[in-house]
Amino acid sequence: MEEQTPVHIEIVFDPACPWCFIGKRRLEQALKLRPMIKPIIQWHPFLLNPELPASGHDNTAYLVRKFGSEGRVRRAFGAISDAGLSVEIDFAFDRIRNTPNTLDAHRLARFADVHGQASATVEALFHNYFVNGRDIGDVEILIEIAENLNLPAEEVRSYLESDADVALIYEENARAHSLGVNGVPSYLFSGGLTISGAQEAEVLSRMLDAALLMETAA
Repeated sequence: MEEQTPVHIEIVFDPACPWCFIGKRRLEQALKLRPMIKPIIQWHPFLLNPELPASGHDNTAYLVRKFGSEGRVRRAFGAISDAGLSVEIDFAFDRIRNTPNTLDAHRLARFADVHGQASATVEALFHNYFVNGRDIGDVEILIEIAENLNLPAEEVRSYLESDADVALIYEENARAHSLGVNGVPSYLFSGGLTISGAQEAEVLSRMLDAALLMETAA
């Protein structure tokens, strides 16, 4: 087997962002095209809706306010659904009843990172929200997600019911804004290379090539 070179990839995301889900899958496609790369991925929080109450907000009302009309919502979701199918995501927007405050979902991803399960947890958050229509702002659902990933459920409960890492999530969100990130997903590769948006796998492959060159030249 070809020796792999580590390449660092930092991803700024929000688990309630459908393009972040698509972007994750497209990055996975790009990495399959570059088997010589050993990705070292770190997930960073971005709060799309920090003003939402902890219980979230009625999804239909939120979307109409955001897009201006139900017709615009349908058109936007149609484009997202088509993009999703190209990366084997079957979005089920009609199942989503609540737009969540994602603070605790980000905290779960942070907790999972300590256990080497960050990427699996991010995938589970996306799938539970966008495919199953579950409320990823609900602590009980987050604990169930953690259990399904074999994370220690009681530790997760104690963690989520405390204020642990709350300030850190807000600090990282503020840092992302200070660095000019105003939309997600955003990627930072080895060597300081950055790109935003759910780019196609071919584009991400070229970014990986450039990052690999910087790693091997270092």
